[in-house]
Amino acid sequence: MSAERINPPELSPPTGFSHAVVATGSRVVFLAGQTALDTDGKVVGDSLPEQFEKALTNLLTALEAAGGTPSDLARVTVYATDITAYRTHARELGRIWRELAGRDYPAMAVVEVVRLWDDQAAVELDGFAVLP
Repeated sequence: MSAERINPPELSPPTGFSHAVVATGSRVVFLAGQTALDTDGKVVGDSLPEQFEKALTNLLTALEAAGGTPSDLARVTVYATDITAYRTHARELGRIWRELAGRDYPAMAVVEVVRLWDDQAAVELDGFAVLP
């Protein structure tokens, strides 16, 4: 994928995301929402950072199985059941993102939701990638 990350100076400086991503490639991969489910279908992780790390790992595992890498991500949406907790842990969540996905940030949004499909889930990530 060829990705041009666009961050206009007229907008606030992005931290941990890009304002826009122009992606050029031949395959689009749509990634289903991933929570902190293990291979037995059980939510793991007692804290938001632990669940975020597992959910991101699951998203990247699906992407890799489709032939992509983290730098191919064009868009990711994070659904959190507690936006205050998300903000409290933002620095740690950013560190986890950088360790697992690097610094080629996709266009992103964080949305607070009342609940997720799995009652114990605190966070879910979905998105799409453009592969060469």
